[in-house]
Amino acid sequence: MSAVSDRLPTFPWDKLEPYKKTAAAHPDGIVDLSVGTPVDPVPEPIQKALIAAADSPGYPTVWGTPELRDALTRWTEHRLGARGVTHHHVLPIVGSKELVAWLPTQLGLGPGDKVAFPRLAYPTYEVGARLARAEHVAYDDPTELDPTGLKLLWLNSPSNPTGRVLSKEELTRTVAWAREHGVLVFSDECYIELGWEADPVSVLHPDVNGGSYDGIVSVHSLSKRSNLAGYRAAFLAGDPAVLGPLLQIRKHGGMMTSAPTQAAVVAALGDDEHVRVQRERYAARRTALREALLGHGFRIEHSEASLYLWATRDESCWTTVAHLADRGILVAPGDFYGPAGENFVRVALTATDERVRAAVTRLAV
Repeated sequence: MSAVSDRLPTFPWDKLEPYKKTAAAHPDGIVDLSVGTPVDPVPEPIQKALIAAADSPGYPTVWGTPELRDALTRWTEHRLGARGVTHHHVLPIVGSKELVAWLPTQLGLGPGDKVAFPRLAYPTYEVGARLARAEHVAYDDPTELDPTGLKLLWLNSPSNPTGRVLSKEELTRTVAWAREHGVLVFSDECYIELGWEADPVSVLHPDVNGGSYDGIVSVHSLSKRSNLAGYRAAFLAGDPAVLGPLLQIRKHGGMMTSAPTQAAVVAALGDDEHVRVQRERYAARRTALREALLGHGFRIEHSEASLYLWATRDESCWTTVAHLADRGILVAPGDFYGPAGENFVRVALTATDERVRAAVTRLAV
């Protein structure tokens, strides 16, 4: 057991605990803008679908019900502009984090193989490589990577933590480069419905992939767009030659989305209205926090999409974390996402309107 845990870095969020205690001591309570966990209610139609499927005594299937696969194919075509998507092009997963962490292992990667991800990135990309004992490399431009031994290339647009959106041209160039060198592309697009100053594009769009899904898979989650983080609801879409073997491996591993959750996903992907309402909530919070941070002397970079503001006062991220914690506001230090983030903090939009107003008031002092 220790041999596995020894491969992993220290869990980053543990380092934030002292600052959380400081923020929690504020007379008006903590404003937690550190972890991007939804705080708004699960939309009622989704709750009703879950409840209606609650009497599910049998095992669910890893591939999901035909109704779920229909919902996944419809959504990818309706929302992402994908074409010709069949049941063989989609695969439900138990939340996106487990997929990111275990994908290199499920792909059979190991020593001598390389996994690449953005220089500023969700830490679990590196964790996945470490669990598989593969090498990991961070990039600024993926097409400048040495393709030798590179087996898995992670893209992330919109980005966590920066909110940066890759343009259609950047995606097209990267997909072409990866195909030229036989590198599998997984594109983490979990924030694709949360574009503010840019309209994010999927690698599934024919303008990016030339009408072929060869060598590309996109990752999608309902955690943020539908407030379903507690449901562990996500899915893959893309190359059947990749998803087919993954389906068989996941059958052996018992990686099944619960039957009630599958029914909830069908309801969630069939309704655009709740997504519009939730976007409006986040947009208002984003505007309020952005103006307050700028007024407090911060500079904000990227942040044109996703649920975060990537902010700096041109000092150590931990100095900024301490400064805000003294005001009862908890944020994530940028170095959680790589050394390149050492002077930034990530500010989540996932707090109630009342808590956002509290943060705005504190930042005005």
